[in-house]
Amino acid sequence: QVQFVESGGGLVQPGGSLRLSCAASRSISSIYTIAWYRQVSGNERELVALVTSAGATNYADSVKGRFTISRDNAKNTVSLQMNSLKPEDTAIYYCCAIGSCIWGQGTQVTVSS
Repeated sequence: QVQFVESGGGLVQPGGSLRLSCAASRSISSIYTIAWYRQVSGNERELVALVTSAGATNYADSVKGRFTISRDNAKNTVSLQMNSLKPEDTAIYYCCAIGSCIWGQGTQVTVSS
């Protein structure tokens, strides 16, 4: 199993951008799919985006065209570039390996003017 440490969150105005990163506890080259999730207090975690080892990606409809997920197997990191942020993107964002997910602390993203 692999654990991730998320970083890069913060407070941003609507329309702004943030780049989130998660660093893995070991090599991710053998992990087929890694995903970013988000959770608003009191709600279930929502899948935001995923990336396979082949580089294929998939996104929730709510973030398509605004978010971009990428992975760097050499650095054992997965990133989420978030543009045109909206207040409804406010949540704690988490990273995990699909099929063997260990939830970390996440990183808080707050979109507010």
